[in-house]
Amino acid sequence: MSGFVEKPEPIQVPGLVHLHTGKVRELYRNEAGDLVMVASDRISAYDWVLPTEIPDKGRVLTQLSLWWFEQLADLAPNHVLSTELPPGAPADWEGRALVCRSLRMVPVECVARGYLTGSGLAEYDETRTVCGLALPEGLVDGSELPAPIFTPATKAEVGEHDENVSYEEVARQVGPDTAARLRQATLAVYSRARDIARERGIVLADTKFEFGFSDDDLILADEVLTPDSSRFWPADQWQPGRAQPSYDKQFVRDWLTSAESGWDRGSEQPPPPLPQQVVDATRAKYVEAYELLTGQSWS
Repeated sequence: MSGFVEKPEPIQVPGLVHLHTGKVRELYRNEAGDLVMVASDRISAYDWVLPTEIPDKGRVLTQLSLWWFEQLADLAPNHVLSTELPPGAPADWEGRALVCRSLRMVPVECVARGYLTGSGLAEYDETRTVCGLALPEGLVDGSELPAPIFTPATKAEVGEHDENVSYEEVARQVGPDTAARLRQATLAVYSRARDIARERGIVLADTKFEFGFSDDDLILADEVLTPDSSRFWPADQWQPGRAQPSYDKQFVRDWLTSAESGWDRGSEQPPPPLPQQVVDATRAKYVEAYELLTGQSWS
């Protein structure tokens, strides 16, 4: 069993219809038919949405996504229509709410990998492939790949794992033309973002995108290139052959699997609340990633 430790009740706003509660975001539809996405401060780990929030996390994700959308505008149009608060929305939504185009979403997590780690490393160690793509011998945790690869996954419900699939399976599900467009857009956006991050002293190891269609136009949607959807590593500490320090929820994962937490990951019991020092350290990592990438001070 996994999912929400304590599933939140969505805020009701006049003129908005609540559609979905995700791991981090609440999704609404306004009277014009547009979507309103609100990024909360929730954090998930090991398929659980934890009972403890990370202050400012939702705003960091939203503002970083907006910054990236600007950097990528010539490569991929995005779904953002407005950052203005809907009438009657609570003041706490400021900086974390986006009004977005309603799209026909493609049911595929579009993952780009430039470095070997995570589930890709586990598959490589067994078969010397990732999502069916053959890779050279001798790669280790953190190795840079000869070229970025497209390694799609299925989109899972809250509390379930995304499952890596082959390109051929994506083509079977969505058609060969759409699959080719997804692969091209994913690798183009990743390559641009990797170069931008590298200039700022950050390795973009891998990331996942979501795309949807507006008529025949392929549109970049959801969040993009945040610590929740990407692995960012400090470039000056990159050392293949070991787990890399990262700008994400690693403090949370490490504490949950430590003796101090008292939580058995293999049990069906929900994880405990996070201690304040883990909350503070995790918030600092999200803010640090924002400041290094954008060059702007978080306030």
